[in-house]
Amino acid sequence: MEITWLGHACFRVRGREATILIDPYGREYGNLGKPSADVVLVSHEHDGHSYVDGVVGTRRTLSAPGEYEIKSVPIVGVQTAHDGEGGRRRGRNIAWAFQLEEISICHLGDIGAPLTSGQAEELGSVDVLLVPVGGHNTVNAAQAAEIVTQLEPKIVIPMHYATPGRSETPLEPVDAFLRQQGAAGVAAQPRLTITRPGLPDQTQVVLLEERRG
Repeated sequence: MEITWLGHACFRVRGREATILIDPYGREYGNLGKPSADVVLVSHEHDGHSYVDGVVGTRRTLSAPGEYEIKSVPIVGVQTAHDGEGGRRRGRNIAWAFQLEEISICHLGDIGAPLTSGQAEELGSVDVLLVPVGGHNTVNAAQAAEIVTQLEPKIVIPMHYATPGRSETPLEPVDAFLRQQGAAGVAAQPRLTITRPGLPDQTQVVLLEERRG
């Protein structure tokens, strides 16, 4: 299975069963490229996370909580909030969990607060966690670290933080989260290729380079 970060909160996850694209962003947020996918997952209806027109080819788009199975891939969308006030300020957000090649991946979208016990239970066991860390309109580094403790994933990939050339929101850089996780100075890599036997025994932070579709 291969995971590529396309910038902001957008990832492409390729497995034998299908290619999943999560939270594609509009042109004002950068150059997404021309990614293709079998399934597109949308955490919430915002241009930075729901630009499905930027995805080429035939695909199935999911943007509502629930349980699905597409191309033999089980997918669960769990309702969360986009803020720390139950969604009263910024509305709702969907955290997505799915399984490819016997590896469970969870993408938290623009989650605004640590998970409730019920939400964590709905997401189930998580091997790879894609978590926002930049604060402002989502969780900050400390809150992201709390979610890591809640879910105990094998691999954590930070997203939705300040990067060069992106100034649409005053996001914080990734450094604070890396320090929280004892991973300061970790080198970014172009993509993550992982198999079930290759998962680490202890939680490991993987930093990805921003690529194009």
